[in-house]
Amino acid sequence: MILGSPALRVAIIDNDSGFIQVLSNRMDAADWRYRVLASAVPPDELIAMKINVVVINLAVLGGDEGWTYLEHITALMPDLGVLVCVQNGTAQQRIRGLRAGADDWIDKPCHAEEVIARIESVARRRRRLSPVNESGPVVKGELELRPDQFQAFVGGQCLNLTKREFELLQLLADREGSVLDRESIYERVWGYQMVHGDRSVDVVVLKLRNKLERVSPNFAYVHTHIGVGYRFSVEPSKPNRKSPTEPSARAASTH
Repeated sequence: MILGSPALRVAIIDNDSGFIQVLSNRMDAADWRYRVLASAVPPDELIAMKINVVVINLAVLGGDEGWTYLEHITALMPDLGVLVCVQNGTAQQRIRGLRAGADDWIDKPCHAEEVIARIESVARRRRRLSPVNESGPVVKGELELRPDQFQAFVGGQCLNLTKREFELLQLLADREGSVLDRESIYERVWGYQMVHGDRSVDVVVLKLRNKLERVSPNFAYVHTHIGVGYRFSVEPSKPNRKSPTEPSARAASTH
């Protein structure tokens, strides 16, 4: 067993026999429980497996079907860690995968020990973000955060937040009144260091604000500190003013 590593439950969706064999040997040594799947399975089957992390080779799922499946399982299973592993993936594919909800991305050929380390990292991050159900809903102004559902509501109306949107909102709300810089937000929500020039945080904040404004127009919740980051505070809304540091709605819709 890997020293200090808790036993994990992992599913591998891949048909690369060499990769699977080497990875299986390492997981056996770690005393992990795992399932190898040659093709995609319905999300309810993944739920029934009670897995912590799924490793997905998008090429096995094929073209657009792979991306659709990735988006589907990340939306339906917000507490599931997702590691995408592909052969010679491009930067554009990596960015698309991470924005679709994957927790991490690794290119083949890769060392089995690195894959194991990334699985452990994803699992640790999932545990840190996992809600404590006993705490119940958290109310901030008109906004009700329900960590057990990875969702937010206003007057019973669901905001239909994505996993990233909820995680970012919860992170800010947990530190109400404090300004968090973009780099810190990115590292906590995406799980690794932000690349210079990456606007992912701004894009998610913009989409989150649009959803909040539609159902709770009398209050502003997420506030921009230009050149620094964002702060959560329940304040009466002001006339709509777009910060010069944030992307336009048109730009955001392309991601």
